[in-house]
Amino acid sequence: MKAILALFALLLSSVAASADTRPLVVELFTSQGCSSCPPADKLLGELAQRGNVIALGYHITYWDGAQWRDPLSRPESTERQQAYDKGLTGGQIYTPQMVIEGTEDVVGSDRGLVLAALDKAKPIAAATVTFAPDRRAVTISAGSAPAGAGVLIARYVLKRSTQVQGGENAGHSATDVNAVTSLKMIGDWSGKAESLPIDPPRDGEGLAVLVQAPDGRFLGAASTEAPATSPPQAPRA
Repeated sequence: MKAILALFALLLSSVAASADTRPLVVELFTSQGCSSCPPADKLLGELAQRGNVIALGYHITYWDGAQWRDPLSRPESTERQQAYDKGLTGGQIYTPQMVIEGTEDVVGSDRGLVLAALDKAKPIAAATVTFAPDRRAVTISAGSAPAGAGVLIARYVLKRSTQVQGGENAGHSATDVNAVTSLKMIGDWSGKAESLPIDPPRDGEGLAVLVQAPDGRFLGAASTEAPATSPPQAPRA
């Protein structure tokens, strides 16, 4: 009986550890054309160095002009921010906006607010996300899934410098970290364990797999980068 109780306690501690160690997901909505964004971009770069944070930079399109556009801006980034803000701000959209764990937003350039939000964030670990050694598949463990939960994959450039040609930062150089270049839904998650094929990251890339509930809560998350010694790959079609 003591052995059974000890095993049960170990299992409980493992679950608690999983919840404690699952990285926090931090998403910054930004633009190279926005004069308030560079401090937020810099802070995102600092957060990306933390082992317990998945930091993603989404470059939105509404700062783009007719003569120049942020080369990292994507319509899906703007759509993601709009979807968040329906619940977070009543539809008010602004940059730089940092969304913590899909459920709280703060001004991304306000270091104190961002760090305070991170300190009080309570990550949910309903599922464990694990990459295959060759990074060509991801496994999601069995867990508790609300209806409509999905699996997203965000592909991002680890670091890029750009000479800004327009907007409020024209003439300045921008350095962006973990800038998302692709965001796709790759499947639903019903709570059953499953393995999904993925394209591995190429040199200079990282990717994050996010299990997210319809209300924005993250149920599981993990990220990976291309090995430094990976061979060159042919361009994608």
